[in-house]
Amino acid sequence: MKKNFKEIITSDKLVLVDFFGTWCGPCQTLMPILKDVKDELGSDIKIIKIDIDKNRELATQYQVRSVPTMILFNEGAPKWRQSGVLQKQAILNVIDTHK
Repeated sequence: MKKNFKEIITSDKLVLVDFFGTWCGPCQTLMPILKDVKDELGSDIKIIKIDIDKNRELATQYQVRSVPTMILFNEGAPKWRQSGVLQKQAILNVIDTHK
């Protein structure tokens, strides 16, 4: 996953990574919100989900201490991060400022 992850985040599109846990209530709340964001932005952004229990190395590398944690990457560099649930418009606003 790590090599694949590097390829994904260094693409020429913005990439929003959602670090989540399957056991996490707020993570379940965030799922449909991220789907709505993807539906609205389409191919302008890539959204990927990383299960921290299956990808501990990545979670450690990016210092994910709580879930959900979202990190927005632009050409491989983290440009923004936030832990907790945000509403759709707040996420769209963040993405818009980094286009």
